[in-house]
Amino acid sequence: MPLLALFSLIFYVSVLSFTPPPVSRYTSTAPTAAEDCVLRNSFQPAFVAEGDFIMGGIFPLHYNQEMPDQNYTYTPPPVKCNGHRFDPRAFRWVQTMRLAVEEINESTQLLLNHTLGYKIFDSCAYPLTGQRAALAVLNGLSEADSPMCSGASPMLAVIGESGSAQSIVVSRLLRPFRIPMISYFSSCACFTDRRQYPTFFRVIPNDDYQVKAIAQLLQHFNWTWVGLIRGDHEYGRFAVQGLLRELQGSSVCVAYQEMIPLLYNTQRALEIMQVMRRSLAKVVVVFSAEGEMTPFLRDYMKQNITGIQWVASEAWVTASVFTGREFYPYLGGTIGFGVRKGHIAQLSDYLQTVNPQQYPNNVLVGELWEALYGCSPFPSSANPFPVCSGQEVLLKQHSAYMNTSSPRVAYNVYKAVYAVAHSLHNLLLCQPGNGPFENDSCAQSNKILPWQLQYYLQEVKFDMAGEEVNFDLKGDSVPYYDIINWQRGTTGSIEFVNVGLFDGTKPAGFANRTHIVPVKVPGSVCSPSCPPGSRKAVRRGEPVCCFDCVPCDSGKISNQTNSVECIFCPEDFWSNQDRTNCIPKKVEFLAYDALGIPLTVISVVGASLTIGVFVVFFYHRSTAVVRVDNSELSFFILLALTLCFLCSLVFIGEPTVWSCMLRHTTLVVLAAFTATRPGDNIMKWFGPKQQRAIIFSCTLVQVVICAAWLIDAPPYPIRNTKYERSKIILECNVGSSLAFWCVLGYIGLQACLCFVLAFLARKLPGNFNEAKYITFSMLIFSAVWLAFVPVYVSAPGNYAGAVESFAILASSFGLLFCLFAPKCYIILLKPEKNTKQHLMGKEKL
Repeated sequence: MPLLALFSLIFYVSVLSFTPPPVSRYTSTAPTAAEDCVLRNSFQPAFVAEGDFIMGGIFPLHYNQEMPDQNYTYTPPPVKCNGHRFDPRAFRWVQTMRLAVEEINESTQLLLNHTLGYKIFDSCAYPLTGQRAALAVLNGLSEADSPMCSGASPMLAVIGESGSAQSIVVSRLLRPFRIPMISYFSSCACFTDRRQYPTFFRVIPNDDYQVKAIAQLLQHFNWTWVGLIRGDHEYGRFAVQGLLRELQGSSVCVAYQEMIPLLYNTQRALEIMQVMRRSLAKVVVVFSAEGEMTPFLRDYMKQNITGIQWVASEAWVTASVFTGREFYPYLGGTIGFGVRKGHIAQLSDYLQTVNPQQYPNNVLVGELWEALYGCSPFPSSANPFPVCSGQEVLLKQHSAYMNTSSPRVAYNVYKAVYAVAHSLHNLLLCQPGNGPFENDSCAQSNKILPWQLQYYLQEVKFDMAGEEVNFDLKGDSVPYYDIINWQRGTTGSIEFVNVGLFDGTKPAGFANRTHIVPVKVPGSVCSPSCPPGSRKAVRRGEPVCCFDCVPCDSGKISNQTNSVECIFCPEDFWSNQDRTNCIPKKVEFLAYDALGIPLTVISVVGASLTIGVFVVFFYHRSTAVVRVDNSELSFFILLALTLCFLCSLVFIGEPTVWSCMLRHTTLVVLAAFTATRPGDNIMKWFGPKQQRAIIFSCTLVQVVICAAWLIDAPPYPIRNTKYERSKIILECNVGSSLAFWCVLGYIGLQACLCFVLAFLARKLPGNFNEAKYITFSMLIFSAVWLAFVPVYVSAPGNYAGAVESFAILASSFGLLFCLFAPKCYIILLKPEKNTKQHLMGKEKL
């Protein structure tokens, strides 16, 4: 700041060191070569008008400048605006200010008996020349009249500037003199700092609202991978910072950030375009001024780069310089937020009054003709344009200058001038004793100080075409934007079509949205969207918009695009093959299928064979083989085996409460009964009563255990979802594991005891030693159930029931064949051996 103030003072003194020729109302005088030799750094206004109160106006009438040769061998000349880079749009803004002043001076409701004057300068869209214009503005109506140090400032307010970078310089120069400044096009959020910019006002919304609107727009179109380009100034820097802040936590990421140099450099521009060409980001957001974008886009077109969706800031989204048909293939479909349009009734007619004949000495009017018609009304040897009369008619197709159907920035200029007029009007209406200043005083009409006008500017409130104009405590106006889309017109040129409205006073922002065409890219993303059935996995070290799509695990789904995580299905549901929906789990149990039918057949066959043996034994019940042992016990064993075979059927089918209880308890009781017979060689020492008592007591123990089991914790059906999560397995829970293993252990104890007794009696004399067959039967029985335990524990799902059913059938067949097959062989095939003598080994030879 001290260096800037020192530089400003030096520049100010240098400007005051010469005396230019007087200027007349509504004229501009260009310096001659002789004058330039005498009056160093002469800087003439574009238009001047006398009045009781003088306003300054600063406009970017040129969008490029010629920098002096700085070889340090001689005093460099001043920076000059490039005459070949004239901006008809900014010239329209100048005419709008002049029109507003004339309307106010002719009004019977504003500034009665007082008039407004102005002094308008060209900033050349550059901070250095903008500073030069601001210093010239401070000198009053003419640079010869410089009463700055002897009284009140002759300049009460300044209308300007367009670019934020220029406005920062101008506002800082005006700050020591407390001269209010109303900007018509500077939207940088930095101006809300009242400590640095206490005299700054604007009729354009703060960029904080624009970046919110752009952030919402990017998310609306699912443009998650975008590039950012900004100008080398505060406007671009603050706007990008604000947008990045708005995008935090959203789905939008920035692929690159590039900066167009303030002094345009083609080589640097080509580097930026190379980045754009290589990047996957096909949406580019640009915060830049029209002056910087014009040469940049011309070079962009020369590189023949297409397929870019431009998102334009309000600084260039309505720039008429880009409306030519040659721009459409490269810029068509551009979308952005423009200053809200208004209506200025007399503007079109007023613009047509400007011609070289009315302003024969105004160089800017000549440059306007050169820009619109390609000819010069002021011929000279240094002018390459052909000569024309200057009477050419201004046509509507000269939209860069004549576009008055939807004035935006021009309407802002119009509002700014009227804001000054209303503030002055209110100031002049002040009555002593009711004033806002010290001791309730008012400002003196013949000696109004700029800070007094600023007070009334802060409080001003008036309606213009149904719109309320006022300023908040930070100097900002109501935040409204029109949504602008660049569409092809009937002649092939670009038309700025209003497709919606953004209201910054509302949380949602967007209102009255209409169809936006054509949007060049359906999506600008770093990574393709993850389809339903997958989730996003962020790549290490890359932005969150760059990710891989990982399929959901089994049992999880994602039914939305770009899901961050997969969600678990409910307990009784499982994911489908695509992992997009939860479907009911498949319910499984040992059914009558490829596994259940063979078990059923084997069970029925086993039961039938046992019944057949029972019939044979009953028919030959009086023979020696049947009677050699306790025939009553044999019939009971056959009956128990029959029930054992049929018991395996209980394991097939959907489990129920009763089937679960019958499966285990019936089985173990029958198994206990069949395992308590050690054979004739041992049992012959006991009479029938003792035999019945032994069998009854051994079986009773198992019955008691089973009864306690059923009373305390009986088996019950369950839906097992833990073993295989994709299925529901219907099975029987044993209830009490202790009781279950107790009954199995008791059967094993009985079988072992029976096996030991039979083994000890295997060599007793006799031609038919049943102890041998009992030994084999117990070996098979024990082997089957010993193998059953580990297999049952590890059997998956409904196979556990099949394993238990198979164990029942295997052990039952082992008992049936080992105990009764030898006897049936003698009864049916060797009846001659079915005698007591033969069986006792006493048959005579």
